Amino acid sequence: MNIGEVATLTGLSSKSIRLYEEKGIITPPHRSESGYREYSSQHLQELNLVSRAKNAGFSLVECKEFVQLAQNPERKSSEVKAKAQEKLREVEFKIKQLQEIERQLQQWVKACPGDANSKCPIIEDLTK
Repeated sequence: MNIGEVATLTGLSSKSIRLYEEKGIITPPHRSESGYREYSSQHLQELNLVSRAKNAGFSLVECKEFVQLAQNPERKSSEVKAKAQEKLREVEFKIKQLQEIERQLQQWVKACPGDANSKCPIIEDLTK
């Protein structure tokens, strides 16, 4: 398969696919005599893994680790679970931070009259 076909099948851009190859996240594809990349079903699996892991919040480094784990028949599911648990903790922490931001913004919006006067509780609170 060529890069365009792989891009269509994975939903990734050709640019992303080349980046993942350049960064060593996926197995390098075979090159034809004319220099074109030739992708296999293994590449589709790797790219789908990377795409889904990125959508779940994993970094490219973490995606590379998942590709390596997927290729390792000696892997332990405990290793994979530990990575997912760590990411879950990070996401839960970020959610708490966002909830604090949401509460603050709600307070400010409720307190501010939003009229033509210059008195603004939001600015007053920010400048304390």
